[in-house]
Amino acid sequence: MTDEKEPIGSISEEFALLERHIMILKTVKYNQPIGLIKLSEMTQIPKHKVRYSLKLLEKEGIIQATPKGAVVTGKYDEFLKNISEYVGGLYSKVEELLSQI
Repeated sequence: MTDEKEPIGSISEEFALLERHIMILKTVKYNQPIGLIKLSEMTQIPKHKVRYSLKLLEKEGIIQATPKGAVVTGKYDEFLKNISEYVGGLYSKVEELLSQI
């Protein structure tokens, strides 16, 4: 039997992941350079989840690992702008769908 809330749960999980990435990114920005352990302590996010987010953000070129810890790159502002526009677009689509009910 499938859970009727599954699509909404899935969206909620994806949004929580995005929220975590953004929280970690902003913490890096304002405390750079910063290491994994300090980042985990400051955000209260488990180290394995911080490590995953850092790996993803580094792969996207938004942060860079240095011997002293993670630092943001020049892509920081553009990334946050793009995320804001993307989420705003999703919000508009949801409002449009709901207005048709």
